[in-house]
Amino acid sequence: MPSNAPPDTAPPPYAPERLAAVTAELAARAGDHDRDGSFPFEGVAAVHASGLLTATAGPEYGGAGAGLADTVRILRALGAGDPSVALVTAMTLFTHAGQTRGGAWPEPVYRELLATPGPALVNALRVEPDLGTPARGGLPATTARREDGRWSLTGHKIFSTGAVGLRWMAVWARTDEDPVRVGSFLVRADSPGITVEPTWDHLGLRASRSDDVIFNDVPVPLDAVAHLAEPAPGRRAGGDLGAWNALGLTALYLGVAGAARDWLVGFLHERVPTALGAPLATLPRFQTAVGEIEAALSGADDLVDALARRYDEGDLPEGRADVAKLLATRAAITAVEQAVALVGNNGLTRNNPLQRHYRDVLCSRVHTPQDDVITTAAGRRALARGTRDN
Repeated sequence: MPSNAPPDTAPPPYAPERLAAVTAELAARAGDHDRDGSFPFEGVAAVHASGLLTATAGPEYGGAGAGLADTVRILRALGAGDPSVALVTAMTLFTHAGQTRGGAWPEPVYRELLATPGPALVNALRVEPDLGTPARGGLPATTARREDGRWSLTGHKIFSTGAVGLRWMAVWARTDEDPVRVGSFLVRADSPGITVEPTWDHLGLRASRSDDVIFNDVPVPLDAVAHLAEPAPGRRAGGDLGAWNALGLTALYLGVAGAARDWLVGFLHERVPTALGAPLATLPRFQTAVGEIEAALSGADDLVDALARRYDEGDLPEGRADVAKLLATRAAITAVEQAVALVGNNGLTRNNPLQRHYRDVLCSRVHTPQDDVITTAAGRRALARGTRDN
């Protein structure tokens, strides 16, 4: 007799039980990669095998079409396991999200990215030794010249997250034309003329291998360019995914802080001082301190989740994602600092993960937009409202 039940469907790659399994797999190796500063290839492979690496690609491209709210959940889970894996995953997810929503990559080039075998990591390389971050203004020194029916790309990028594991690079560069144009040149990582210099020796996110990349006359097809246009004030390098960057990366660091909280809770249950004869978790002082951490992190999680949903619904006011980044990353850093202070030397001992979580969560401050940019913009918006009201 035929059943009227709907056909079985596989859960999406970001279903809670699938995320929990990937988080545990990443966490098992995160300490080793942090200790020796090695890139977590097997962690990236696990994310790829789970279907998470292309979760934001549209269904027409074989992805799950995940929105920002789903991406926030993904990055929070991966950040709790290994934030270096989470960061390179975030860059790839943002690329697919941008293509699904605006189609900046030429279709044949994007199809080539999708057809790349194995984990096809992609990242936008923008920061340079003299320029710094393009969010502060200025033109890149990296230059693309037209020759022999193609572009020839030459330049030097720093802080290139996941450089040794990338399969594609979106390189922000200028042309040698008059007038000059700027855009992202889409480069296969196995192209001739690319050298990865192992310069990354950082306090946090050590396994991200955010090394320097040198481009020396790298050939790029003429049509392998996105957002190529004359520079204009206020134009974002590489398109407008500001809310994804602000909320997605913030969720990643809230995952780090959540892992720190979980370690702290386990430690307080296991630690039984002889003079007390009971776990530290039974003391009101520690219960109150953990309550402060829990309140801060749950509030920050709820804020990021709510704004991500509002973005997906088309109802996110200007500047709110950036302000959420400011508030939630401060909450994450403070929570881990409180955990370290609460357990003393145990929190800074190398064989305990809390010191790693502390070093990693501090990296939340460096991502664009940075705190001073956020507060200045928020202040200007508030002052402008006051002028209109008067």
